[in-house]
Amino acid sequence: MAVTTKAYSRSRAYVRVSGPEAVDFLQRMLSNDVLSGETFEALLLTPKARVIAPLLVWRRGESDFLLLTEPELGETVRAHLTRMRIAARCDVELEEHTSTIVFGEADGIPTHDYGVPAVEVLDADVEGSAPDEELERLRILARTPRWGAGLDARAISFSKGCYPGQEPIARLHYRGHANRGLRVLEVEDSHPADEISHGDKVVGRITSAVGDVALGYVRNEVPDGAEVTVSGKRARLH
Repeated sequence: MAVTTKAYSRSRAYVRVSGPEAVDFLQRMLSNDVLSGETFEALLLTPKARVIAPLLVWRRGESDFLLLTEPELGETVRAHLTRMRIAARCDVELEEHTSTIVFGEADGIPTHDYGVPAVEVLDADVEGSAPDEELERLRILARTPRWGAGLDARAISFSKGCYPGQEPIARLHYRGHANRGLRVLEVEDSHPADEISHGDKVVGRITSAVGDVALGYVRNEVPDGAEVTVSGKRARLH
């Protein structure tokens, strides 16, 4: 692997889906088009479009896929896909790997989570530093949520065939709009679940925070640059 600038360890769980009907099965289960490329983001959803798990999908071979997800969700993904597999001729099993986020020149799975060029390298021959505030700050400034919501443009195909959760997502996309969106805030101090207020009205909630920046869902009518309060402390929308 080429010389890198910075590398950070990334906690992950890994689920392999392989077999002669793996493509058809995943096409019926995931929110994104399995034929869209070698790597892509997707969501595993319930029929009511609640997020079961965000996924980064790597197609390692014609009928061999590796699903990367949050570390606590590996067994959830495996169990759900196994239960839904029914008669599909494919295997679903956990795998063990390590992930390293590399900023700089390296071969790996492209990641858009940090707003700057980076790749996720599996089983790298370099030792990544433990994730620190710098990595978390980049994720927040890139408005990347931890749990997949808000990734419509990256993780959902509106032209592919049916999958669980497609109908409510399509209704929202074509007939309506979400009344809240992910926003970055400059704030003195905050914690996940802190309420965001504009005037005397609660308009959102913090989902992630590090140092003087935070990420939260805020009502769309609150303009950029607006002064708000987060649990009584002054803050400003980016």
